Amino acid sequence: MRPQTPGVQIVGPADPHADEVLTPEALAFVAGLHRAFNPRRLRLLADRAERQARLEAGELPDFLPNTAHVREDPSWQVATTPLDLEDRRVEITGPAEPKMMINALNSGARVFMADFEDALSPTWENVLLGQWAVREAVRRRLTFETDEKTYELNPEIATLLIRPRGWHLEEAHLLVDGAPISASLFDFGLAFFHNAQELLDRGSGPYFYLPKLESHLEAYLWNDVFLAAQEALGIPRGSIRATVLIETILAAFEMDEILYELREHSSGLNAGRWDYIFSMIKKFRNRDDLIFPDRALVTMAAPLMRAYAQLLVRTCHARGAHAIGGMSAFIPNRRDPEVTDRALAKVREDKEREAGDGFDGTWVAHPDLVPVAGRIFDLALRDKPNQKDRLRDDVQVEAADLLDRPDGAITEHGVRTNVRVALQYLASWLAGNGAAAINNLMEDAATAEISRSQLWQWRTHAASLDDGRPMTADLYTSLRDEELAALESSFPEGRWTDAAELLDELVLSDDFAEFLTLRAYPRL
Repeated sequence: MRPQTPGVQIVGPADPHADEVLTPEALAFVAGLHRAFNPRRLRLLADRAERQARLEAGELPDFLPNTAHVREDPSWQVATTPLDLEDRRVEITGPAEPKMMINALNSGARVFMADFEDALSPTWENVLLGQWAVREAVRRRLTFETDEKTYELNPEIATLLIRPRGWHLEEAHLLVDGAPISASLFDFGLAFFHNAQELLDRGSGPYFYLPKLESHLEAYLWNDVFLAAQEALGIPRGSIRATVLIETILAAFEMDEILYELREHSSGLNAGRWDYIFSMIKKFRNRDDLIFPDRALVTMAAPLMRAYAQLLVRTCHARGAHAIGGMSAFIPNRRDPEVTDRALAKVREDKEREAGDGFDGTWVAHPDLVPVAGRIFDLALRDKPNQKDRLRDDVQVEAADLLDRPDGAITEHGVRTNVRVALQYLASWLAGNGAAAINNLMEDAATAEISRSQLWQWRTHAASLDDGRPMTADLYTSLRDEELAALESSFPEGRWTDAAELLDELVLSDDFAEFLTLRAYPRL
């Protein structure tokens, strides 16, 4: 019988990896973090709601006057970069699942981010399997077998980073003192407890990506969590390194401050472009002057995205931190070389723009893109591990530059694309797969978030399509019925009814759901 951890209750189903992952010592550790820091997490989430109310009353974000001294002080720098994080020219990402982890770690990328957030559907089985797989990978024991092949780790693998879930999420299958544990603290705590010392012994360290931050105070909370975790396990202070995804419009105004709060644990910032676009739509959802066009038109060449990307590079390099570029989600299609060639040309254009802007590396979602992106950054870096010496003092970004609405129209094609992609992703997520191959792209929750938030915004504003029709609930329902029928005909085994009901709830509700995963999680 499993020893009891006081105040901790596992309410998830029995799982083959539970005994290795959920040891009494590990549960006591994560429960301790939750008890210490969950009250602050809840206050910060309440602060998010208050900030949203001010935005809806007409306030626009700006650089913070009370932290100007942080931005204007040239003397401070982030911690020295560990050797195995100095060169991050290509990073590959994917869910924390054994087969994908092995392929990603073997891909030739310098870094692999094992994702417990947007690319992982958080079933209890998936979450525990992911923690077990991380533990096995750190110890070089991870394997995966099919009838045709045994997958094993190469002698040389990518440096491992872990992305826990965001502050807004909870893990409903583990209760601490009768309430669900913070998913952030659960994911981080288990990964740190099982692997921090082992990683240090192997010459690496406990490295993390932090998602969905909206303020430097949320980074400050993470820093306190890091200090407490290191002290509790006797891990040397400053062993942790964290890269923050700047994937909310509010965080874009606090990049310096976020680096400052994490400075003894910071390893840089990442341009989380898709969630950033979602955040723009979400935060300004009630403003007529910030209604975005078809999402295909909101590219990294749009002025507001150029401002965001270049400000990120300038901010990072001024502080000695890495600036990591955004995701290329394309999946090469070996059966259609023409489609692949066109897509690869766009990938190269995107990566050349990032390398030219001074980014130190970039993200890809598929092993076949590692050499494509790698060649571009090889040319830019030459014999250097990064471009941190490019300070980009020429970049001057004002608040208005970050809020410059992209040009373009709303079209029926754009509406249909949003409906179809949202339905496909939600059906996949509800079936337990958070990384879905859709239209030759490896999609995670961010694309579905953009799709459903645009549909909600266009409907609530009765936005005009390019043919003059207003976007109404009736138009949405009509197009949804047509797209749903086509998907059901092509893929009859999908969870289409559940996906359509969830999408209708997200699009037709008077209230905007802050995150689709919060609405979807009970259905999982």
